[in-house]
Amino acid sequence: MLFVTKPAESPEEVQRHEKYDDKDELIIKNLMSDARRSARQLSFAVGLSTVTVLSRIRRLEKTGVIRGYHANIDHEKAGYGLVAIIEIAAKNTELSHVEESISKYENVCAIYDVTGATDLLVIAKFKSRSELSAFVKDLEGIEHLESTITRVVLNTIKEDFRLM
Repeated sequence: MLFVTKPAESPEEVQRHEKYDDKDELIIKNLMSDARRSARQLSFAVGLSTVTVLSRIRRLEKTGVIRGYHANIDHEKAGYGLVAIIEIAAKNTELSHVEESISKYENVCAIYDVTGATDLLVIAKFKSRSELSAFVKDLEGIEHLESTITRVVLNTIKEDFRLM
């Protein structure tokens, strides 16, 4: 009898084949509210055995649904009280170069490709106006960047990227 083995699937292929269910979503919600909870605590919260919860967490990590565990920092209390939203226009053929250059800045929280008059939307946080000013001036030195429009956030009404 001949046995043929399938090559190992990449995380992307695994994710396509394995949809997560309500229990996975419940595990994710619990981890988002407190990622320091033990597997035992999670198992009580979701109604599964500890071994099953650990197995599901490993699968969610392997498929990239869970990308890491982070502390939820109040940036303003940590000294980053100035938030800027910056629209950027770039030469379309060199957009990835501009994105890569901007992503190297530590105070950049998000970079989005967007539709409309500009190409990118950047959200960044700063300790002072002089830091913001230096950042914008640095951006203007990036090759293939055509223009920027900088908006300063006056008040943050809601900032929470936990969707579930």
